[in-house]
Amino acid sequence: MCRKNMSAPLPAWVPATRKATVAVIFLHRLGDTGPGWAEAFRGIRSSHSKYICLHAPVTPVTLNVNMSMPSWFDITGLSPHSQEDEPGIKQAAENVKSLIGQEGKNGILSNRIIWGGFSQGGGPISGANKDMSILQCHGNCDPLVPLMFGSLTAEKLKTLVNPANVTFKNCLMHSSHHQEMMDIYHQLIDITEALDRTTLASCSREETEM
Repeated sequence: MCRKNMSAPLPAWVPATRKATVAVIFLHRLGDTGPGWAEAFRGIRSSHSKYICLHAPVTPVTLNVNMSMPSWFDITGLSPHSQEDEPGIKQAAENVKSLIGQEGKNGILSNRIIWGGFSQGGGPISGANKDMSILQCHGNCDPLVPLMFGSLTAEKLKTLVNPANVTFKNCLMHSSHHQEMMDIYHQLIDITEALDRTTLASCSREETEM
């Protein structure tokens, strides 16, 4: 199911209002684009965070009778037994990792680069840091992606990452919600404040040892 790579539009950016020390990379859902999510993140951005909302390339999707649309990888079905486009998922993940590397060259520390996605956009997310924090949201009224998939994903994450912070939002459909966006905002604040405390403690130890 390996598909021909097709170019994607440039990402939609939400710049930091002060010096950027955090980069958030976000992948939209099937058929969507980056600008809508850029506007959503404008409403919750913090002064030192920049947001990079990627565009998927336009490619045929098997699930949608091979109609071409923005898609990170092919989808053949929505059952637990549907064949997955493993090469496509891996390619999407590698593309994001390349962007992470570029942000590192731009001066953003690797532990201050946050990777997220909505629906299909969450598929390519991966990482080797077993201590990273994860926020997972899944509506129990989602008519498109059953809650069972969210539960299975959460259990899988718990075997790969520690800790896995999993949140299921009540009465949500297959869409984002203001409270969910605020949860993301607070998660970002918690992560960056924890990193700041760790950095401060490290600097204090170094000064004591001098």
